Amino acid sequence: MNGVQIRSAERALSVGTWLIVAGAMLYSVLTVTPLAAAHTPDEWDWTAPILPIVVDAAVVIVVRLDSVLARLGGHGGRWPVVLRWMTGGMTLALNIADSALKKDLVGVAVHAVAPLLLIVTAETGLAYRTAITNALTAIQERERTERAAREQAAAERAEAAERREREAREFEARMAREQREHEAALLREQAEREERARREERERAEAAERAEREARERAEREREQQRLERERREREAAARAERERQEAEAARLREQREREERAARERAALLAAGPVNGKQPEEQARQTVAAAYAAGVPVRQAAELCGWSVGWVSTRYQELRDNHPAPALEGASQ
Repeated sequence: MNGVQIRSAERALSVGTWLIVAGAMLYSVLTVTPLAAAHTPDEWDWTAPILPIVVDAAVVIVVRLDSVLARLGGHGGRWPVVLRWMTGGMTLALNIADSALKKDLVGVAVHAVAPLLLIVTAETGLAYRTAITNALTAIQERERTERAAREQAAAERAEAAERREREAREFEARMAREQREHEAALLREQAEREERARREERERAEAAERAEREARERAEREREQQRLERERREREAAARAERERQEAEAARLREQREREERAARERAALLAAGPVNGKQPEEQARQTVAAAYAAGVPVRQAAELCGWSVGWVSTRYQELRDNHPAPALEGASQ
């Protein structure tokens, strides 16, 4: 018998046990309720079903916990045994009490069937479950042993295969190493020949490069000398042009200064003439007004110098101011 068949038998035992428990509970409630009602005050008749329900609930607890403990391979001690037999005895006593009081032996036998069947089923189910648990444990232990043996055999086969593969790899590696060493020796010889050829070629190239470099350096020195000579000539030309520019600027400044001095002398001469009797000619009056504007002379004083009206002089001042603003015209509006 394998584990599947044992579990199927355990399920059948559980279903049968609970069918017997349910039938016994229903029969007990129907049998004990009239007895409890007959010995209970009339106003408390509704409490009669409580007693068989409580007793049968204890039976259910015992059956359920016994099944769990048996499946786990444990034992609850003596108190579960006491509870199991006490509830069985109470159920038997309550079921046969009414017939026993009436001295009805057939009734006692009939009403004892369900409680006795429940008691014996509970004990037998516990024994069956314990036996099933032991059988399952033995089967699991045997399966573990067989699995361990298979795993060990597989490990040994894998180890042997690995050893053969390792030996094959080592042989191939040794052959490959020897082949590589032979090829490496050939390559070293070839590399030495090529290195000698490259070294000779490099020496020839270096000699040619040195000659070319010396030629470039000579050409570079000649170009540098030419560049320095050209820069020297350019600097001399630039210095000469700068001196000429400075001399021209100095001549221009001298000429400008002479013109300004001449204009200042002319203005001073015009202003030194003082007020005139009558009016100066318009061209001379304009020169006088321009000199007065440049000297910062007030409008009224400029009118006295030229003999023209203040309005005419103010107009000339405004024209000069628009064209050549004076740096200081203090009192020009007076």
